[in-house]
Amino acid sequence: MKQRYLALDVFRGATVAFMILVNNPGSWSHIFSPLEHAPWHGLTPTDLVFPFFLFAVGNAQAFVLPRLAEQGDAVFWKKLLKRTALIFLIGLFLNWFPFVQWQDNELLFKGWTWTRANGELAGVRIFGVLQRIALCYFFASIIIYYAKPRGAFVIGSILLLLYWAWCIGANPADPYSLAGWGGTAIDKAILGEAHMYRGEGIPFDPEGLASTLPAVVNVIFGFLVGDYIRRRGLMQQQAALPQGGTHPQFETVAVLLLAGVALLAAGYAWNLSFPINKKIWTSSFVVATSGLAIALLATLVYFIEIKGSRGRWTYFFEVFGKNPLFIYALSGLIPKLLWLIRIPAGTTNSGEPKFVNPWGWFYQAVCAKVPGPPEVGSFLFALCFVVLLWAIGYWMDKKRVYIRV
Repeated sequence: MKQRYLALDVFRGATVAFMILVNNPGSWSHIFSPLEHAPWHGLTPTDLVFPFFLFAVGNAQAFVLPRLAEQGDAVFWKKLLKRTALIFLIGLFLNWFPFVQWQDNELLFKGWTWTRANGELAGVRIFGVLQRIALCYFFASIIIYYAKPRGAFVIGSILLLLYWAWCIGANPADPYSLAGWGGTAIDKAILGEAHMYRGEGIPFDPEGLASTLPAVVNVIFGFLVGDYIRRRGLMQQQAALPQGGTHPQFETVAVLLLAGVALLAAGYAWNLSFPINKKIWTSSFVVATSGLAIALLATLVYFIEIKGSRGRWTYFFEVFGKNPLFIYALSGLIPKLLWLIRIPAGTTNSGEPKFVNPWGWFYQAVCAKVPGPPEVGSFLFALCFVVLLWAIGYWMDKKRVYIRV
């Protein structure tokens, strides 16, 4: 019988909702500090979103892989290759979409590579959030399927230690800086500078090849926790309280909380020699964020599954959790489509026509007018977009439309 646990759906849905919130401010110049990534080393609430999503992928695998194992290797590999390819290609599609761009008041086709106005070669970014999810899902699934839970834990630990050693070995003098980190050289050689992220001012990809290695372990941790919950039968509320003993559900939650706190402490201890850093996805970052994910999930399990605290607040996040990939993809498609629409907005000082797109117009004309510091209006804009996507997800749930890959 297929199990479905609301706490896991809420955890996944809340992660998707928060990811959309932090990715779509009204203005990137006006963001509340908790909604920004750490400049380099460090950890903010926003830095938790991506590792939590990978953790949730692992949770889901804990309920899928046992069924695939019963059907044999051929079914496993068919499912794995198909899903990996689809997620990766959807991510690449989102990076390339909408295939046209405005340049000198002309709408031009955006090829695989093109030349900017300053003569610099540019191109479609190959990696991104969904591409990393695809690769982490792929490698973590293979490790878990063949090594089983205990072996997966051992291999995951080895991967974290190897990544630490590799970072130091690649550049002993300056292994953890933007300029000194060794993964950029690998990405340049394989991807090419034109196809890399440039948000840091230089070609540097925070979802590149080398830093994908430790990210695989976030999925493994998620699987181990999901597998533990499944094996314990935690959500069976009908379980009788043992005579004179502690309810097994409370024991399981206590174990999860202790594991979460232990990993969080280990991550910050490791931070003393291997700094917590999302952008190069350090091993200490993996351990600390996995600890926080476990603690949060244990808390949700306690309130939702044991105490029965369910209602509108859980359903709000459940809507995101039922169509997570589709809603996330939609959050990337809608802004890019709106950016193509140009509304006349007067002229510049030199007499050139000015334009605004509906995305920017709504922020400037509505959200930016809200009293208070500009961060309030920027946050309100992001919140409105979250509500819009929730409404779409709500309609899909009512129509029982669930898009899976």
